[in-house]
Amino acid sequence: MDLLNLSSTMLYTAFILYLIATFFFGATIRQEKSDRRKKTKAGTIGITITIIGFIAQLVYLVTRWMASGHAPVSNMFEFMTFLGMCMVLAFIIIYFYYRFTFLGLFALPITMVIIAYASMFPTDISPLVPSLQSHWLYIHVTTVALGQGILFISFVAGIMYLIRQIDQSVRTTKNIWLEIVLYTIILCVGFILITTTFNLMNYNATFEYQEGNQSVVTEYHLPAIAAPNEGTLLTEDAMQPWFQTPAWMQGADAGRKFNTVIWSFIAGTILYGVIRLFTRKRIGAKIQPLLKSVKPDLLDEIMYRSVAIGFPVFTLGGLIFAAIWAQIAWGRFWGWDPKEVWALVTWFFYAAFLHLRLSRGWHGERSAWLAVVGFGIIMFNLIVVNLVLAGLHSYA
Repeated sequence: MDLLNLSSTMLYTAFILYLIATFFFGATIRQEKSDRRKKTKAGTIGITITIIGFIAQLVYLVTRWMASGHAPVSNMFEFMTFLGMCMVLAFIIIYFYYRFTFLGLFALPITMVIIAYASMFPTDISPLVPSLQSHWLYIHVTTVALGQGILFISFVAGIMYLIRQIDQSVRTTKNIWLEIVLYTIILCVGFILITTTFNLMNYNATFEYQEGNQSVVTEYHLPAIAAPNEGTLLTEDAMQPWFQTPAWMQGADAGRKFNTVIWSFIAGTILYGVIRLFTRKRIGAKIQPLLKSVKPDLLDEIMYRSVAIGFPVFTLGGLIFAAIWAQIAWGRFWGWDPKEVWALVTWFFYAAFLHLRLSRGWHGERSAWLAVVGFGIIMFNLIVVNLVLAGLHSYA
């Protein structure tokens, strides 16, 4: 328990340090060219605090590994926090290569959203299921997370490029799609806020439903908008559900997961509406003035280099190592499991990104859109495929 407490403390410390570092990176925006010395100092402090936060998160990883006896990447909480760690590592490397402080102002807040999102899932240490009891857990999963962490930088550079370059003074299709991307990020924040709120209220509702020939009891920690299919509410004073989860949504706790997705949309949409009410303009239009001094060519180069490095790393972890482990665990290299299918979709997409850029000259805005969509596919795989679709990877 002492190791687990230390592990939790270190993760929380890393989160706070990333938040503080974000403010220092933000301080570089208002500095004029004549204040370049102050700007450099603020950026140096920001990256120093980021590195300290990364070390704290590394301590979290080691202590949790020691407490559990296996690599802490076996469930949603562990994998998402490790992914956040890989994102920060990729940012630190890019920072020292380009000395680009503005990147931290976007990369760290999104990383914090990922870590906070992870903390909403159960943090208990559980015994590994048989398919995870292999050294390939370390090899496959950690390589996938590292590749995705590097590809994340291409997303950050891409979203910055689009906000910087798209004309925000008129309402166009591009502006609408860009706003949808930003709205999606806010949905994740909404999930964190609503889950934290009801956790503090200690809300709990119990349902009983049939899964095959077996009676299953599940607990909801959010009011039940969507009940389990053919489920019965056992908690007398809990809110009555509005409807049942569709029967085609199968897998462990499909109803509870679908209910969480609904609440995320509700909370995120309300939060987005409040932000729009106070800013009185699109979020992209509000952020754009902050990026006027950023060079678009630099963002474009970071996008390309991140994909050029992250794609082969993801190929190793997401396809080659995954196929080897699948053969060991399930006796086949490929089985069209939803997780496997979306890993393949991700691979094809980034392969197309590199092909279009190198052979068709897709630079600038086109590459930025591809970078944003590519990471959207990764997050769809991590969130929707894990939480909604049933498959051999449902244990995640």
